[in-house]
Amino acid sequence: MDSQIAERIRQYVMGSVKPARYEHSLRTAETCRKMCAVYGQNADKGYLAGIAHDMCKEMPARLLISLAEQDGSPVSALEAEKPSLLHGRAAAVKLYADYGIYDDDILNAVRNHTFGRAGMSGLEKILYVADKIEPGRPHSSSAYVSGLLKYSLDTVVLKILRDNLEYLKASGKAVAPATFALYEELQSQPERKKGGKR
Repeated sequence: MDSQIAERIRQYVMGSVKPARYEHSLRTAETCRKMCAVYGQNADKGYLAGIAHDMCKEMPARLLISLAEQDGSPVSALEAEKPSLLHGRAAAVKLYADYGIYDDDILNAVRNHTFGRAGMSGLEKILYVADKIEPGRPHSSSAYVSGLLKYSLDTVVLKILRDNLEYLKASGKAVAPATFALYEELQSQPERKKGGKR
């Protein structure tokens, strides 16, 4: 992975989002890098996906919708109601069109980090988790993260999913079909819930 491209993307992110979100992106990128080392994924890809995942988060709604529609998938009712949910899809389009990122693993990780999906790759799962456990999150102490990373990646994803679903339910927010499909997929594989790295 070209480090110059990652640096260009980092600079774009720094200039395109608020400082707090930029710092979140840096922490997510470093968490991705760490998780990639633990779970046998490419750390440079993890860093790039992490630094890029929120690059479109603060775009105007019309631009988010316009970019996201270029990936060929319809905009769901949930996304239309809250266009900021399209920021991952928009970022994947931008990475492809403006930065020449053609690696499907990176593009899918960025595209699907908001909702998840069934059939996620290792890198997709890592970004999905890293976004929610980076050290700036209130609950995410070093002991919490170290404890999580003792388990298989699927076990970690399932735990994060359960926490997310509980939060959405308590907040009265809708669960995206893709999120529920990922949960159902992991729930149906009990051997992945026993702990221990796989």
